[in-house]
Amino acid sequence: MNVSNRISRRSFIRNGMAGAFAAPFITRNLLAAPPSSRVVHASFGASGMAWADLTSISTAPNVAIAAIAEVDSAKLVEVRKRFPEARIYEDYRVLLEKEKIDSVNVSTPDHMHAPMGMAALQHGVNVYGQKPLTHDLYETRQLTETARSRKLVTQMGIQIHSAREYRLAVALVQAGAIGKVKEVHTWSSKEWGDNGAMPTQSDPIPAGFNWDLWLGVCQDRPFYGKGWYHPGNWRKRLDFGTGTFGDMGCHIFDPVFGALALTAPLSVKSEGAAPNQHSWATNAVIRYVFPATPYTVPGNIPITWYDGHQRPEASVKALLEGKELPDQGSILIGTDGVMVIPHVADPILLPSAKYQGFALPKIGGADHWHEFVSAVRGEGKTSAGFDYSGPLTESVLLGSVATRFPQTLLEWDSKNLRFTNVIQANTYVRKKYRAGWEIQPL
Repeated sequence: MNVSNRISRRSFIRNGMAGAFAAPFITRNLLAAPPSSRVVHASFGASGMAWADLTSISTAPNVAIAAIAEVDSAKLVEVRKRFPEARIYEDYRVLLEKEKIDSVNVSTPDHMHAPMGMAALQHGVNVYGQKPLTHDLYETRQLTETARSRKLVTQMGIQIHSAREYRLAVALVQAGAIGKVKEVHTWSSKEWGDNGAMPTQSDPIPAGFNWDLWLGVCQDRPFYGKGWYHPGNWRKRLDFGTGTFGDMGCHIFDPVFGALALTAPLSVKSEGAAPNQHSWATNAVIRYVFPATPYTVPGNIPITWYDGHQRPEASVKALLEGKELPDQGSILIGTDGVMVIPHVADPILLPSAKYQGFALPKIGGADHWHEFVSAVRGEGKTSAGFDYSGPLTESVLLGSVATRFPQTLLEWDSKNLRFTNVIQANTYVRKKYRAGWEIQPL
């Protein structure tokens, strides 16, 4: 097992994962349909992760791509070629009113995940929602509770969750391969932040791009070209993205969250820079404290996130026996050993001498998208439904709030969705939507 044995997110998506499922689906009125029935699907978004989600879902047996909502006509060229019969809409709300669909993937910038996902759930549509599940904590809780109350099928787009490598890591931890876990360090080298100045000169809105619909629930503002917002740098901006942690935290933190059966954190503290008025910072160090679980030592467990150029301290690196840290991944320190979980490769057990000849359990992977389609048909369940991925996302988004209060311990009351010791931090639990874009209960 080699730490350098990594595959990129894009190549992982391109190459796919083994496994497919087929069975009856659940219609909008939750009545089981025959196994031969089609799953009628729509996509919110047409490029980037939307393209990956849409094309992957379309390869499941007997799926019909009925419609696509996209605000930028320049992104529709490949969609029209691949799905010529799909009806095209600019406004996802019009699509939901006019189309009778069974499922939808919400694969747009983070700020629209909640309103789009909630609108679909309220129309009785099963939702595959990209990570992070939402932009803000309150939104996450509302989507989770709405999906549960309506008994709809959901899945968050953390596709590595279904990969053999992450499943293997979870199985090893829960089998006690490294004993009880004492602490965790997890990181990403990405730098979705910006400490530069905001543009002062607005630019013409490109032809075929509906800036108003792209803004959606966010307040109106000028369009700045040169990629300040669209198509990719929105991840850096406070109103639209969730920084490096929001982008990669849901992926990399996932096997840790699942393996340890974590619940809500008790507190969070940022030791990195604060965001400026418009963009997230980079080089974060965010320290969590979680309550113990059956897979951890008694008492609370510390878990630390690092991004950009930040990494665990030398004492943690020394546990790798001279090996380089993977570019992205986690280290779990147990009472009997250490596990490195690269993103994405087989987990590594240390010290090497102790685990020489250790027989890894035979764990298979699955197709994350096909698992969703199978569950929509009524057979089986998703492994990253909102009941799991909602609490995971809440934990991640707590880190984003913490960066706004550097060197300040924030105590978290998960049940009541509030910070108890720094009242100002509650300002960032729920944002105000632009007039005309309100949707209950968001």
